[in-house]
Amino acid sequence: MTKKKTIDHYSGIGGQAVLEGVMMKNQDTYAVAVRKPDGKIEVKTEEYKPRTAKWTKLPFIRGVFGFWDSLVLGMKCMTYSASFYEEEEEEDTALDKLGDKLFGEKAENVLMGITVALSLVIAVALFMLLPYFLAGFLAKVVANETLLALFEGLIRILIFLLYVSLISLMKDIRRVYQYHGAEHKCINCIEKGRILNVENVKKSSRQHKRCGTSFLLFVMLVSIILFFFIRVEQPVLRVVLRILLIPVIAGISYEIIRLAGRSNNIIVRIISAPGLWLQKLTTKEPDEDMIEVAIASVEAVFDWKAYFKTEFGYDVDDAMEVEAESEKITEELAAETADDATQNTIADAVEPDTENGKAE
Repeated sequence: MTKKKTIDHYSGIGGQAVLEGVMMKNQDTYAVAVRKPDGKIEVKTEEYKPRTAKWTKLPFIRGVFGFWDSLVLGMKCMTYSASFYEEEEEEDTALDKLGDKLFGEKAENVLMGITVALSLVIAVALFMLLPYFLAGFLAKVVANETLLALFEGLIRILIFLLYVSLISLMKDIRRVYQYHGAEHKCINCIEKGRILNVENVKKSSRQHKRCGTSFLLFVMLVSIILFFFIRVEQPVLRVVLRILLIPVIAGISYEIIRLAGRSNNIIVRIISAPGLWLQKLTTKEPDEDMIEVAIASVEAVFDWKAYFKTEFGYDVDDAMEVEAESEKITEELAAETADDATQNTIADAVEPDTENGKAE
């Protein structure tokens, strides 16, 4: 009996869905592939070197800065993809003009940072503070602090699930979820050693352990554990504590998902299961056009053929030639079998019945 492998193949690439497209990132290079209104695929490739790079090697610290960088890059890519679907060129708003006046060429980056910061504030208010205040109403009927902490965590998860489910009802978001599925399928296809084409991508799973959805769920679960053990009496300090612990929660959650992406032992599979289940909500089955966009994004930043040779030990071009030759032989055999069957049918139709020495 062979020992089960505990390490999955790891490509190092990751990405996210954008409006009618997919962004893929490999080290310091990222590509955004977008299906334009005319049906053509536009691919933009650039380098992204975050200013927080020096912190990305420190365990637990790197998760906080990595999360911020992913938000900034994600917002930038989403804005780029949306630009293809603006019906007409809009005039600069008063905010745009003020930004240009105050920050000059850096105005776009500054406004992007402000947008990301506001998004984080809203997320903290919705998923961290609101559950605390809602659980506070139960304090009148539940005197046990342990139960209140558990109720707060449960409310936090329910709000998150409700949010994810409701936005999936929007047509544009549903299509983003389909592109999200295409992104995962491409990465799974590569990391399983399958030739990157539409047919193989369609067969691949749309769930992946390194997904941001899983990261957010880990944030929820880790927060429940920390808030369960770290308590203070004063209500104001409780609110402050929940805000101050967010970087700690993000750092721990990042290390968990980082481990999950590189290991396949039983413990990792157990802790990854809820996130994989949740991805059934945040990913949908893509169509072939969406898969083509995701493949274009992958190939712009990742040499998957070289990866296959290093990781799996075979030459992709040779394998493709063998596969093509095999398909050709199969088609020829099928054609010959069909011809033989046709000839036999004709022969049976014209051959006289000579049974018992009689011909009809």
